[in-house]
Amino acid sequence: MKILTRIPRRLLPWLLGAALALVAISFAPALLSHETVVQIRVANSGTPLPDGFYLYQQLSAQGVRIKSITPSGDALVIHFENEEQSLAAQKVLRRLLPQGFVVAAGHQASQQNQDPSRLTYS
Repeated sequence: MKILTRIPRRLLPWLLGAALALVAISFAPALLSHETVVQIRVANSGTPLPDGFYLYQQLSAQGVRIKSITPSGDALVIHFENEEQSLAAQKVLRRLLPQGFVVAAGHQASQQNQDPSRLTYS
């Protein structure tokens, strides 16, 4: 508290503003990042989901950068840094997977909550 008494009162608003600006700048990237996802679901019940590690290898071999692959209920959710990587992955997945799978794109905010205890490949 003695430090605050040594600082001139006319500088306190400026210091408080600078501190708030630093906090806002540190949180801005997390708020502005829009991670895109692709969900892979089976069209017919009884068909198992493809192996996440196999998909990771195949997409990486095609130059698609993946953040993670997470099982989510009856789907695999693949996370990407940007929309371009997501579009490239959709093309590869539609060519790679047989007809019994649905490949759907979307933003992370529109996806259901994931179980943190599930296995993630990244």
